Amino acid sequence: MCIFMEKPSTLLDKLWANHEVMRRQDGTSLMWVDRHLVHEGSHHAFARIDARNLKVAEPALTFGVVDHYAPTRGPAKDADIVRMITTLERNATAHGITLFGLHDPRQGIVHVIGPEQGITLPGLMINCGDSHTSTHGAFGALAFGIGATEVAHVLATQTLWQKKPAAMRITFEGALGHGVTAKDMALGWIAQLGTDGARGHAVEYAGAAVAALSMAGRMTLCNLSIEGGARFGMIAPDDTTFDYVKGRPHAPRGGDWDKAVAAWRSLRSDTSAEFARDVTIDASTIAPTLTWGTSPEQALPIDGILPDPDTLPDGKAEAAQAAYDYMGLTPGFPLAGTPVDQVFLGSCTNGRLEDLRAAAEVLRGRQARVPGLVSPGSAQIKAQAEAEGLDQVFTNAGLDWVASGCSMCVGMNGDLVGRGKRCASSTNRNFRGRQGQGARTHLMSPAMVAAAAVTGRLSDVRDLMPGRA
Repeated sequence: MCIFMEKPSTLLDKLWANHEVMRRQDGTSLMWVDRHLVHEGSHHAFARIDARNLKVAEPALTFGVVDHYAPTRGPAKDADIVRMITTLERNATAHGITLFGLHDPRQGIVHVIGPEQGITLPGLMINCGDSHTSTHGAFGALAFGIGATEVAHVLATQTLWQKKPAAMRITFEGALGHGVTAKDMALGWIAQLGTDGARGHAVEYAGAAVAALSMAGRMTLCNLSIEGGARFGMIAPDDTTFDYVKGRPHAPRGGDWDKAVAAWRSLRSDTSAEFARDVTIDASTIAPTLTWGTSPEQALPIDGILPDPDTLPDGKAEAAQAAYDYMGLTPGFPLAGTPVDQVFLGSCTNGRLEDLRAAAEVLRGRQARVPGLVSPGSAQIKAQAEAEGLDQVFTNAGLDWVASGCSMCVGMNGDLVGRGKRCASSTNRNFRGRQGQGARTHLMSPAMVAAAAVTGRLSDVRDLMPGRA
């Protein structure tokens, strides 16, 4: 008698199977969407369904957020920004969608308030017309950004056609050193593997260093997955996940909570599951890391030397030289000590309370040598930070404490870095013009941003922290 054993499954396999409605002959799957998040830029999709006299299929599973264009310094004055915001408000009202609007105490960046409100839960499929939707994968969710046409399809049907990516695992063995964070882990692996390093794959993060991360750290790691070419990132849920989710407004309660946790514990890759690609990184070798160029892969440890373009592999010399020209840097020189003109703390990558605390710890009792902006990831985080006195730490240091929104990460609301100005930023992208035309952006952790503010230069935060080993 032959006994056929079910093939061991990855976390991706399990999540995909749980949401696949049907599969076409070409391998494309029709997927059920559990949560659909929309923002001001989703107006094209609403216009598409309105043109066909369609309504939102599942308004109770659709949530609107004002974040990309949200003004952080008082009411919006730009007519185009006002129009974008009022258009979302009108669409939300017309279709019966919950909206976290500008005056809602729950307002904030979509990838911050989804987890904060318990809208993000393990095992769900979550989509949004924003590339950093991968953030929600930190909860063991299937989460990724989609285009305007796909947003319209989800609005009308609560489903999405999608091809399953290959599974990739990045294992961080060991423990992180003093002053090293999830942001350094992310920039480190992207620098090592390149912006195409995970192309065509869904990345599952594993290992002792990942298990030791808080949910804020896990969200940062998953948020940056797409900067390494991944379709999305994810982490198997565990007790850290459940402790974070429990009691949040949209989380299960009572007996439903116990049933949910029991089901969520199965959301992990089987021991013998096979991955299309497997990468292992020693966490103890990671140092505070930051970008020097115009791509997330152009990153170095803070004590690194700017590389000679001719020594770079795979024909990357031309891109490196172009980045040097744009950034005003010279190969062969140390990255540390480069003067900065301003700093920014915030974004869906690093605008959570834990991030603000880490930056405030460096800034406490010190004076910033350059101007800067601090924009919390949500109105609730802003209120919590103020209750802890963090706002006073920032303002006493000379930085501006403003309202919640995407702010200077993408500059759609008018918060910009000036042409030719160099900004130490806790955001996710350093492309040309990302923070303003001609802006020069260096990505790094919140604590590293605080170190740059205090010294006026790109600096090793470990030199400013007590207890350095």
